[in-house]
Formats: sequence, C-alpha cells, structure tokens
Amino acid sequence: MNALDQQFAQTVKEHKSTIYTVCYMFSKDADEVDDLFQEVLVNLWKGFDSFEHRSDIRTWIYRVALNTCISIDRKKKRRSAEVRLTMDINLFKDNDEDTRQVDMLHRRISRLQPFDRAIVLLWLENLSYEEIGQIVGITTKNVSVRLFRIREQLKQMSND
Repeated sequence: MNALDQQFAQTVKEHKSTIYTVCYMFSKDADEVDDLFQEVLVNLWKGFDSFEHRSDIRTWIYRVALNTCISIDRKKKRRSAEVRLTMDINLFKDNDEDTRQVDMLHRRISRLQPFDRAIVLLWLENLSYEEIGQIVGITTKNVSVRLFRIREQLKQMSND
C-alpha cells in the first residue's frame, strides 16, 4: 500500500460516521445506505489526489457525500417505480415516544427537497451556519433564512 492509499484509508476511517450519516439521511434501507456509502467512497477516491486542502477535509467530505447522494436520489426518482419485497417487520424497533418522534421527523425530512435535506442534516450535525454555507455553497445569511423556512415547512407537514 503506497502513502496515498494509506492516507485515504486513514481519512475514511476518521470520517466514516460522517459519510454514513449523510447516506442514512437519503435512505433508511440498509442495503441502499451501503450502496450510497460505496459510491461516496468511489467519488472521494477519484478526487482525493487532487484535493488541495483549501478547505477543511471534513467540509470536502460532506460536500462530496451530499453531492453523490443528491445525484443518486435524482436518478432514482427519474427511474420508474420499482416494487420492493419486504417483510415490513422490524423485530428490533422500539415503540417508545422518543423513537416515534424521531421516526416522524425522519419521514418529514425525507419529504424535503434534496438540497433542503442536506442543510437540515448539516444543522443536525451541529455545524455552524458558516460551515453549512461553505459545504453547500450559499451565504451564511441564506443558510439562516433557508433553515427558518425549512422548520416552518416541517411544522406544516402532516404525519403521513
């Protein structure tokens, strides 16, 4: 393993949870999350050698992961609807009030547009408005306005 390979492996190891968090925001299906994770890794590897460290590595990873997941999400929506066979039973699922509220929030967030979903994800990761703006490419003020509108949109959604 050469130095670049080792550096990439170490970077992925350090930021694995960040990548999975982004992937999980775009799908709850474990297999699909793994597929998204793999696609993000491929895109990170393609750009790793040319990363110039003008921004923090974490910011770059978020940006690559979000762009990858958003692109795949758009392609998925363009394809015809597929019927998936599932058992619809999760023996490990909690049914307490906190879990139901988290599930409701996740369902509502998943109904947002991909760009808004990305902003919420970054906000839930406790990133500053400035960091969110750098990652998604908008101003700090625009982040603030969008988050306000997103919160209002989430409040207006029904519990479908």
